Amino acid sequence: MTPSASRSGNRTGVAATVAAACFIGAAGGAHATDGYFSQGYGVQSKGIAGAGLALSKETLAIANNPAAAFALGNRVDVDLDYFQADRHASLVGNAYGADQTFDGNGGGPSPIPEFGLTRRLSERWAIGLAVYGNGGMATDYKTNPFGRFGASGPAGVSLVQVFIAPTLAYQIAPGHSLGVSLDIGGQQFKAHGVQPFAGYSINPANFTNRASTTAWGYGAKVGYVGQWTPRLSVGAFYQSRTFSDKFGKYAGLFAEGGGFDIPSSYGVGLAYKATDRLDLIADVHRIDYAEIASVGHPLGLLFAGNPFGSANGPGFGWRNVTAVKLGVNYTIDPAWQVRAGWGYATNPVPASQTLLNILAPGVVTNQFTVGATWTHPSGLQVSAYALEAPRNTVRGSGSIPGGAGGFGGGEANISLAETAFGLGLGWRY
Repeated sequence: MTPSASRSGNRTGVAATVAAACFIGAAGGAHATDGYFSQGYGVQSKGIAGAGLALSKETLAIANNPAAAFALGNRVDVDLDYFQADRHASLVGNAYGADQTFDGNGGGPSPIPEFGLTRRLSERWAIGLAVYGNGGMATDYKTNPFGRFGASGPAGVSLVQVFIAPTLAYQIAPGHSLGVSLDIGGQQFKAHGVQPFAGYSINPANFTNRASTTAWGYGAKVGYVGQWTPRLSVGAFYQSRTFSDKFGKYAGLFAEGGGFDIPSSYGVGLAYKATDRLDLIADVHRIDYAEIASVGHPLGLLFAGNPFGSANGPGFGWRNVTAVKLGVNYTIDPAWQVRAGWGYATNPVPASQTLLNILAPGVVTNQFTVGATWTHPSGLQVSAYALEAPRNTVRGSGSIPGGAGGFGGGEANISLAETAFGLGLGWRY
């Protein structure tokens, strides 16, 4: 499934049309708390910190675990999230200017839509479709942190990733299902205000201030969910790397001439029915950010003779992320459910890599969530959730090159806090 240069103009009309519509809906950005992946998909799952590999309550569950499509039957869900990030950076001890703090929130809040559909075909087969997003590498510094190095105008980046996932699920035995999704991934990216680094690129003309560019890619996801005992369910998934076309307008910024594949991820989950009304849910997810050169390569490669845009060029220096998600769901009566959750994701940004990550400070670790669902006698459900991710700060250590590096030494510190809430409608048909 390796991409080739000829793929760029050969996407199917259906994929292009659907993905373009998704970008229109999600152009403001996407909700991200596990690096630049969303902490979960679907309003009910987000109310328990994104857990739910083994507990499927809405069709967006197939975004993580395609095996959920069978248990859900004939159902439709439409969600809308509101996401606000608070991004800051500071430069201290730098030879080219006084200590200074910068606000990266010029872009404002983001509305984010999601959609899911499942349908039972027979006693063994079901199909589904999920449309959902990742993102979060979105910053807009009206006062440019790189101005002291020669940059002009504001600085920032924006990355939006939208997945369209047609899904097929099969019940291999009563209470046990397997599922597979084709992941059609669309990405939109732009960068501005990072001119000082262009001189270190093999292609400085395609490095910064090139407006938005889009790329398409394909991958796959497989999943399992099973009822192991009357009270215990188990779920698991694996999502392959999504091989994507290159960002041609930023061929001088990203390693491998603009390469920016979407990393693989995988996880396992448990759901335990402690009482007839109380469910306890736990997931562990892993995201392999470091396998993507433009994301995982450290800045130090630049000073080892690998310019930006080259095959072994520098990236953001991100590490792989492990995310733990714990939640409770309580059924008060046939009309009302309430839920809460806590999630923890390891920080992907090492202290030595904070300079470039002024543009992408995806360093939130803890997330706290609450949610509720009201069910009408007709079966229509209205769900809501709220999330608070407290500020996490990464203080640089050896982060700004000095001496031969030419950036005056000192440290770059970055921080991020997030708030989100969402509303979802779901119904069976």
